This record gives sequence, structure tokens and C-alpha cells, in this order.
Amino acid sequence: MKSFFNWELVYQYFPKILSALPVTLMIVTIATLVGLVLGSLIAFVRVEKIPILSQISAVFVSFIRGTPILVQLYVVYYGIPTLLEGVNIDVSSWNKIFFIYITYGLNTAAFQSETIRAAILSVPATQKEAAIACGLTRFQMYRSVILPQMVRVALPSFGTTTVALLQDTSLAFTIGVIDVVGKAKAIGAVTFHTLEGYVGAAIIFIVLSFVLERIFAWLEEQMKFEQVSTKKMRLPSLLFFQKKEKVKTTSL
Repeated sequence: MKSFFNWELVYQYFPKILSALPVTLMIVTIATLVGLVLGSLIAFVRVEKIPILSQISAVFVSFIRGTPILVQLYVVYYGIPTLLEGVNIDVSSWNKIFFIYITYGLNTAAFQSETIRAAILSVPATQKEAAIACGLTRFQMYRSVILPQMVRVALPSFGTTTVALLQDTSLAFTIGVIDVVGKAKAIGAVTFHTLEGYVGAAIIFIVLSFVLERIFAWLEEQMKFEQVSTKKMRLPSLLFFQKKEKVKTTSL
């Protein structure tokens, strides 16, 4: 059993695997930021049904959601250099990590756009009409009326997508990027103890996933608390105006 699996080697390899964690975290961070910005733009375009852009966005989202991320990674890694060669741009000196950022950013944007779009559509149309009737611009309506409600609706799905993104980074090693999984694979190739390296990588992913889930659960609780507090603050003022109305009626 010791020749098949050795816990001592897991402890020995773990610091080396952990040294590649910043690469994995950077992929998640950049992909999340790109996904939020680009996903919000795509969601806005589709909700507002902007001609041409809306159709292009729908095709893009459909392609991303309908293909494995590994296929998307190869399309970006081999497709972008080929396209840029046609305009005499050489990207052979690019670090491979840039292709990872592009792939995971676009993938996250497609999934987040659907989350954001669904959250926007969950806001009652009467609130949007009331905001416009009060003289608010489109930007002011989205910022003051839609955004606060949208965040509460989208947060659970956003947390799930982020945890899934963390796990999807394990495919980065397929084009030679040394992340957590890539480091475990490299150690296994040199030492012939592959299982111990992957167990160390699994421990890292389990801990990170648990931490992310706890963070998003805490954020959801904070959102619920703020929502309840806002309702409690509005209730006394509502009761005050009701009493005032009764006094006026009685005096008449």
C-alpha cells in the first residue's frame, strides 16, 4: 500500500503545489472582473434589445454555453494567433497565461450575462415605469432602482459560477500554464508519484471552494439583513402618515 500511495509524499509535495496557487487565483480574479464588466454590457444589450448587438450577443452566449471550456481554450489559443497573422501581428512572444485570461474571461462573461439579465428582468416593470415617470434617466434608473435589487437576486448564482470557475482553472495546464494542477502533474511526471500530487491539489481546491462558499453565504446574509433593516426604517414613516391621515379625517 505504501508503494501505491504515501501520505508522507503528499506533505512533501504540498508546499511545491501551493507555490502555484497565485497563478490559479489570478486566473479566477481576472476572469471574474472581465466577466462582470463584459457580462453586464451583454446583459444590458440583450435586455434593451439593441439592434444587431443583441443578436451578436445571443449567438456569443449560445456558443459559450454550448461548448466545453476546453474547446474554447483551444479555439482562443490556436485561433487568435492565426487571425492576427493575417494582419501581420506576431503574438508568438505572448505569455500563454494571456490566452487563459481571454478564454476564462469570455466564458465567465457569457454565464454571468445570463445571471445578470435574469436578475434585471426579475425587477417588476412597474418600478421601471415609475422611475422613468419620475424623470430619472436610463442610467439613473439602473443605478438607483434596478442595481440594488439585481445584486440580491444575482448573488447566489454569481457565487456558484465563481466556485465553478475555480474548478475549471484545472484545465489551464493543457496549454502549458503551471497552475496548481499543472504543478501536480509536473511533480508526478518527475517523481512517478502522480496520485500524491493530485491529492495535494484536491485539498487546495476543496479548501478554496469552502472559503468561497462561506464568503458568498455571508454576503447573502448581509444583503438580507440590509433589506430587513430598510423595511423597518420605512415602516415607522408609513405609520406616521397613516395616523396623520386619520387625524385629518377625524377633524373633518
